[in-house]
Amino acid sequence: MLSETGHLFIFASTFLSLSLIFFSIKEIKGNKKSSFPVIVSFSKFQLIFTNLSFLTLMGGYIISDFSIVNVYENSHSSKPLIYKISGVWGNHEGSLLLWINVLVIFSFLFFKKNNKHNKEFSLFTLVFQNILILGFFIFLITTSNPFSKIFPIPLEGLGLNPILQDPALAIHPPLLYLGFVGSSIYFSAALSSLLTKFSGKDFGTIIKPWVLISWLFQTLGILVGSIWAYYELGWGGYWFWDPVENSSLIPWFLMTALFHSVLVLEKRNGLYLWVIILSILTFTMSVTGTFLVRSGILNSVHTFANDPTRGLYLLIFLSLMVFLSLYIFYRYAPSENKKFELFSKEFFILTNNWFMSFFLITVLIGTIYPIFLEVLTNQKISIGPPYYNTVLAPFLIPVLFLMGYGPKSSWISSKPVKEKNILFILVVSTLLSVILIYFLNNKNFLINLVLIFSTYLVLQTIFDLYKSIKKKHVLNYSSNYSSFFSHLGFGFLIFFISLNSIMSIEHDFNLKIGEKKQLKNITINFKKLDSFEEKNYQKIVGEIEVINAQEKTTEVLKPEIRVYNQPETITYEASIKSNILSDTYVTMSNISKENIYNIKFQKKPFMNMIWLSTILIVLGGSFRILTRKSL
Repeated sequence: MLSETGHLFIFASTFLSLSLIFFSIKEIKGNKKSSFPVIVSFSKFQLIFTNLSFLTLMGGYIISDFSIVNVYENSHSSKPLIYKISGVWGNHEGSLLLWINVLVIFSFLFFKKNNKHNKEFSLFTLVFQNILILGFFIFLITTSNPFSKIFPIPLEGLGLNPILQDPALAIHPPLLYLGFVGSSIYFSAALSSLLTKFSGKDFGTIIKPWVLISWLFQTLGILVGSIWAYYELGWGGYWFWDPVENSSLIPWFLMTALFHSVLVLEKRNGLYLWVIILSILTFTMSVTGTFLVRSGILNSVHTFANDPTRGLYLLIFLSLMVFLSLYIFYRYAPSENKKFELFSKEFFILTNNWFMSFFLITVLIGTIYPIFLEVLTNQKISIGPPYYNTVLAPFLIPVLFLMGYGPKSSWISSKPVKEKNILFILVVSTLLSVILIYFLNNKNFLINLVLIFSTYLVLQTIFDLYKSIKKKHVLNYSSNYSSFFSHLGFGFLIFFISLNSIMSIEHDFNLKIGEKKQLKNITINFKKLDSFEEKNYQKIVGEIEVINAQEKTTEVLKPEIRVYNQPETITYEASIKSNILSDTYVTMSNISKENIYNIKFQKKPFMNMIWLSTILIVLGGSFRILTRKSL
């Protein structure tokens, strides 16, 4: 019954997408009888039916309807309710249905907000958005049907991948989808703007909140995914440059550049075409990431499937999308004055954009180069942190300085900022950092420079806010709270990442029960093992005592080995003792039948400060949404 209902909602939504394209084009042509009321009604029904299709699939998971293949392959009757629900998007078919829902939600909200004042522009945006929706509905129906039936009906399901049975993974995918799938709306709006010759400044004002909303969700999604990988996958760090991690980071670079460019576009039209390009590229890179994840050509814990048919469809769809965008851009793009005064705010924002573009290209090359190398030479390689740290870190230094210097500049004016405090704060930052570097005994010149300039950004941002409040410009400055918190959060983020890389301790060794391992001032005592039966898995819990002679502390950590039956999987759960300054991190895995266990011990400083710094960045973006004036 649920399968038939789900199919009905999907086909109804597909028909409505076709109808919206047809009636919108008819309305644009200006027929005597207006189709606008029909378009408004169909847009509402499209939202309702698409959401109902997703809720129907969710209902199948909740009641364990194993007549649906998707539920059978990804759920189990003994799973807790939260993981039954999160299992809806913990697979290719369900996540694709969620993707379509996000496309439709953004389409409906954008059209509702703008159709009264910018009718032609809104209608063209609706057409392009529904072309995307229709394309993904065809993909869903032909290769990824979430409501396919199975007969005879199994008595029990196969279960969800155990590493996905986690609260963070319940919210990580929806947040990311609201981020990079949300970028579809300004992709469609950009093409519409070119066709309708919509004013650059007006275009910037309209898309700014949508860019900001998608950027906020993308940032939160990346943060939650990073925290999940830290404690669930046993990586022991905040970021490992996994190919699918990179696929979420690439659109984030573009969103960041786009939002800063929109700020310029609101003041003058010089960056109109650049904003159009970034709007198109952001969603294009999102679909590219989806192609990499769902085609099976990436090797990652995050990948959904290994199906050449799906990969081929996405590649064709991506190619058509790119060629359509290129045609419209070169056919309808106007000429514009792109000259900006040196040392003006526009110049510094554009410089920020070029750095973001460089970071994007670096990450993109690191992600796809191994793929091309394997295709051309059959040689398999992986590109990890050393490549990214070596290439990106030197360019991070000028970015940190410009983030502190740029906001002090003026629009249009070419006069450089003349404030003594810049040099003073830079000197203070250098002195403080040198003292810190001396006590840490760090000899890595590049990391030391990053530490100095991240300190400068933090101090400069705090000083600028203090100066603004002192001059009683609080009301005028309220629209810049976004910049203050985001830049301060970014400065802290890089500062604590630098300290983390300098001060981290990592050791990998083997122990038997009852043995000890001496690591300078730290003693690792493998005291005992216990076994427990849980609802859907068995767990072996180690008790490991960590004695720090220097800090005069004793911590007891209990890493786990979990054995799941549905599906048959073994996972290794980290045990983490966390405080504001440092994390003690231990994982345990069995390597033989002789009770010898591999112990991975790490001391990770300032992990919580890294997460809090990212939250501060998100808080900055939230101010622009909560403050109407800034929108």
